[in-house]
Amino acid sequence: MNYFFNAPDDVVDQGLSSLARIAPIRCSERDSGVRLVIHSGHDNNQVAVLSGGGAGHEPAHAGFVGQGMLTGAIVGDLFASPSVEAVLAAIRQTCGEAGCLLIVKNYTGDRLNFGLAAEKAAREGYQVRSVLVADDISLPEAVQARGLAGTVLVHKIAGYHAAQGADLDTVADAAQHAADNLCSIGIALSSATLPGQDREPRSPELGLGIHNEPGVAEVDPSDAADAVRMVLEPLLAKADARFGDQASFVVLLNNLGGCSTQEIGVLLDECLAQLPRDRVAAIVVPAPLMTSINMHGFSLTLMPADNDILEALRAPVSAVAWPGLRDITTAETFAPSLTDRKPPGGGARDEQRAQWLQVAIAALIDARQELDDLDAKTGDGDTGSTFADGAKAIRQALEDDALSTGDDAMLADEIGDILSLEMGGSSGVLLSILFTATAVALREGATAADALARGADKMQEYGGAQRGDRTLLDALLPAIGALQDSQSLAEVAKAARAGADETAEIAQAGAGRSAYVRDDALSGVIDPGAEAVARVWEALASG
Repeated sequence: MNYFFNAPDDVVDQGLSSLARIAPIRCSERDSGVRLVIHSGHDNNQVAVLSGGGAGHEPAHAGFVGQGMLTGAIVGDLFASPSVEAVLAAIRQTCGEAGCLLIVKNYTGDRLNFGLAAEKAAREGYQVRSVLVADDISLPEAVQARGLAGTVLVHKIAGYHAAQGADLDTVADAAQHAADNLCSIGIALSSATLPGQDREPRSPELGLGIHNEPGVAEVDPSDAADAVRMVLEPLLAKADARFGDQASFVVLLNNLGGCSTQEIGVLLDECLAQLPRDRVAAIVVPAPLMTSINMHGFSLTLMPADNDILEALRAPVSAVAWPGLRDITTAETFAPSLTDRKPPGGGARDEQRAQWLQVAIAALIDARQELDDLDAKTGDGDTGSTFADGAKAIRQALEDDALSTGDDAMLADEIGDILSLEMGGSSGVLLSILFTATAVALREGATAADALARGADKMQEYGGAQRGDRTLLDALLPAIGALQDSQSLAEVAKAARAGADETAEIAQAGAGRSAYVRDDALSGVIDPGAEAVARVWEALASG
């Protein structure tokens, strides 16, 4: 399976069923032949605000049903307008003497079905008005604009006035004013994939709708900043032509369904960087608002802001999908309190130790690709890169004459500091603990071997791993033991190699990333951290 769906035909109904468990709504019976979502606490003395359309745009429209927003939503099949009968049933369910407002996106199916339902409802004696949303600015002037995510702002503004007890004409006029003052455009790197179908391969496009229609132009943005620029240039040009180049806007950044949280964060930062500060009055919290299933893209909407608009958009609602409006402020920074460190390299120098360091550094840098490949078999494939980064940082310190190679305790401290800052992942922290604790032991008079042993003890204490857990300790601890026994470097390297090779026979890791890997994936594979340690000792022994 590629997606978390059951039967494709059940996707819409299961989505509504899940929403009904957490939102203040009631859903029509599944076997009724229509899909209606109604606010469970609707006051029939207030104007009913209804909207809807095809499914696949979730959380629109059902997620916006609640006090202060929509009274009800009419849901069709995926990318298909609901029927006339469904819209008429929703009107009958919600419309009291105060009347009903229909908010309709400018697509042929929606216009026809909502329009005929409104006429039939009028024939039955209901007071009904309609507002058409056509906020897409990407199409030529000769082509009718489509309704995009700006529709959600119309929902919010109409719902606010209805909740205040305004009459039908006031609610409809406020909604129409909002609809007339919207500019939206979208961009996507991929099309949407309907449940049960394969994704249609398409190039990145600018100016697309929400039903998988092709965009008005193929584009090739180089990065997020370029994508935002491609959207903002035509959007601001249209907005300035309509509202003046001094207008300030409410900004809506809509996730079309496939953007990660991190991508939306970057896109928002770019939007606020590229829009002049005085042009942004407030921003709707970025979220999936009107999606196109899993389309990997976003849309931007601008609406001129005034006090009435801002008041309506800031008002609280019970609808679960409305993310809220926020003011824009200057990002505040502060200077964190960091540890004061003595300038490195303040101790004596020793050429022999500097050469040993160069040998160890070269071994790790040379082994980078092999260690990455080894790690890729059981992890994320970055062990070699991580160790190489640490080695390069130590090499740079040597070249800068910033290491006290003639003072073991100071050298261990300096290496520990470098690794904590420059070597990523848990390995960098663990090795920094090793060298920092070793330095403490050396200052207390321990021999080099015993100091390393105490450093390794601290690694185990804080890291939680022991020998046999399939980590770098499986090579490090035997090597340290050989040093404590006053064995030669060749014997130390032999002990490290034997410990590293033994990890290939450890089928169940007790710590580290390998602890989350299946036993069969570990079989016959040497732990990359242990391999790195073994290679360092082997290089020292041979150098």
